[in-house]
Amino acid sequence: MGETRTIQIGRKTVGDGHPTYIIGEIGINHNGSIEDAARLIEVAAMAGCDAVKFQKRTPDLCVPDAQKGIERDTPWGRMTYLDYRRRVEFGAGEYRQIDALCRAKGIAWFASCWDIPSVDFIDAFDVPCHKVASATITNLPLLRRVAASGKPVILSTGMSSMDQIRAAVDCFDASRLIITHSTSTDPCKASELNLRMITTLRQEFGCLVGYSGHEVGLPTTCAAVVLGACVIERHITLDRTMWGSDQAASLEPLGLMRLARDIRVIEDALGDGVKRVYESELPIIQRLRTS
Repeated sequence: MGETRTIQIGRKTVGDGHPTYIIGEIGINHNGSIEDAARLIEVAAMAGCDAVKFQKRTPDLCVPDAQKGIERDTPWGRMTYLDYRRRVEFGAGEYRQIDALCRAKGIAWFASCWDIPSVDFIDAFDVPCHKVASATITNLPLLRRVAASGKPVILSTGMSSMDQIRAAVDCFDASRLIITHSTSTDPCKASELNLRMITTLRQEFGCLVGYSGHEVGLPTTCAAVVLGACVIERHITLDRTMWGSDQAASLEPLGLMRLARDIRVIEDALGDGVKRVYESELPIIQRLRTS
């Protein structure tokens, strides 16, 4: 467990001794608009994120039968929950545009897939890794299909017991696995973030550990970096007042830029733990030391 661990995600090395891998989670905050998705990609790239993440579902498989016909109000009028899920889902054409834009901006992209056909779909774009959403951590056939891709995997652990996490981890090769601590409440209050789980997960599994935050604000996410999170993921949005369940706990463009800036400052400040006398201290020694 004391060994140095790293994982390669695309062009970036993630893990011990390397910069925090920052993910802007677009999810479905684009509300089915490829134009809004493109703007969010540009914001993430400008802020210095390493990647953006989407969510990919096959609505007919992912929406429970009991929910499919329930009607709800949406920005596009009243429709069934199944029709709403279809409305916000991107297809091959949109993902080709996403892939091209991310390549042009020099930022990676991938997705959390909620069903096996979605893994097959996303794999066709040769993404650098896969993400397992907290909601699917108990879907072991899905996890085994993700593992079969041979790509690095980021496993989110919200709303899960330790036994459920252990069963999920057993599906993967630990050398290609990053576990992210998460509490799935949106937005999550500080008293339920339980950031010390970052240490617990590292001690339990010996894997790289990150943090997927659902809180409002920046300080607690920065604290996760201090505790050793090698991956940071936060939802991002163009405007927190936009329609959608994830918008309120998301970071707007300025907040994302501040978070990325603060994480880099923290990394610089943490140092290497080796005590030294800095050159900048020498004149102060001359002036203040008494013996």
